[in-house]
Amino acid sequence: MLIAELERSMLREDDVAGSELILQELRRTIRASSQPVPRIGDAARRFFASLEPFMVDGPADHKRIGRLARVSLEPIWEWIGRDLMPAEAKALSEDIHRALLADDRIKVEQLVRALHERALQRMKEAIVALESNEKARRRFSVEVGTPQAIQDVTTLIGILAVRDQLAELARRLPEHIRIFEREHVDQVKTYIDTTAAQKSLQNSSAQKRDLLLYGLIMVANRLAAPWQLIYIATRESDDTTRIAESPYALAVTIVFGEVEYMVGELRSELKAGRPVASLLKGLHDAARGMRSEIDLSVDSPWSRQLAAIRSAVSNILAAEIETTPGRVRRLLRPRPTKEIVPGSVLDSIDVHEVETRVELVGVCRHYAGELAASEVTMRTYSELAQYLETGTKILLDALRHADNAERPFRQSQFDAAVRFCRIVFGADYAGILVKAADVAVQSAASERKAARA
Repeated sequence: MLIAELERSMLREDDVAGSELILQELRRTIRASSQPVPRIGDAARRFFASLEPFMVDGPADHKRIGRLARVSLEPIWEWIGRDLMPAEAKALSEDIHRALLADDRIKVEQLVRALHERALQRMKEAIVALESNEKARRRFSVEVGTPQAIQDVTTLIGILAVRDQLAELARRLPEHIRIFEREHVDQVKTYIDTTAAQKSLQNSSAQKRDLLLYGLIMVANRLAAPWQLIYIATRESDDTTRIAESPYALAVTIVFGEVEYMVGELRSELKAGRPVASLLKGLHDAARGMRSEIDLSVDSPWSRQLAAIRSAVSNILAAEIETTPGRVRRLLRPRPTKEIVPGSVLDSIDVHEVETRVELVGVCRHYAGELAASEVTMRTYSELAQYLETGTKILLDALRHADNAERPFRQSQFDAAVRFCRIVFGADYAGILVKAADVAVQSAASERKAARA
């Protein structure tokens, strides 16, 4: 709310002391907390509005076809205003600000369109000038300031060149496509083909390809299961050669790109210790879908690509889950009394980290087959189950005989074991363990009371 009010005051040219500094710090703080920054009355926001369906929140060096990282927008906008067309960008931005203050929406749309057209022409000229000039390409990357400067600007050109057609296609497509069966596939293809057949695109093969690429991405965004985009490519045949010869082979390329990006996300999320169940399900469903919808039994670039993806996922999972039994043993091993500090308990962070690993093993059991990780998953699960089954009995016995000084630590070990058992054996088994612990503690207390008496 403070950002919004400060931006409004700046648009009105009100002199608020320190407003620029305050805005800068507010945006930095919000970016650090991963919250979206509300931007109102901003020419840059209006300029990039048509790119929203193709923006991603990942790193700027992502490798997703037809996508533009949100963090790349600011340096691209600065490049447009500083190097590409400084005078025109400044004049049009000021006009847009004034139109926004006057709430003249028609004028705003006209000015944004003019800004698009002029930037589009300048960007095309800039990209053409880079051909066969490696020095110019390096200089261009420095000027734009993003890790994939040429690709980012080319993506921006492609989207802006067919923005009107994409807007029309967006209006025709359902907001959410829950089921993507044959009749729905035919309907979506008709929408795309009809839009591509417009007179404005008839003489431009590049624009038709851009419309197909970004139109397919727009469809994928609205699918309940984005991998199902390949249904468009496999509508007539599952033969890889026939699919590759079709313009809609782009759908398969898009899906493979998204799946490879998910593999990178899986690696990052595991490294950060966050849950990955939804990611694993997405990878499992996509791999199974591609194997069932496309004939990958023969050697082809796609079959090799899927094999590489499955191998990468298998290696990532193996590296994470193979160490889980060892971590569980280190946490739950019965300590002699002399090693226990009176009143101490297990570190809750350590318990949570190990619990996350145990959960990963449990999740992998459901998806390991399609992700080429069955062997390591079943071996690890069996080792975990065997240790927990015998280890909890030892922990229960230690808790029964613990004195007041060591009981908190013994109890924390047993509680951790119950949490792990709930994942491996289920809630009923964990409930029985809790009742057994209650009985053991009460029995030990009665015995000590009788002995004192």
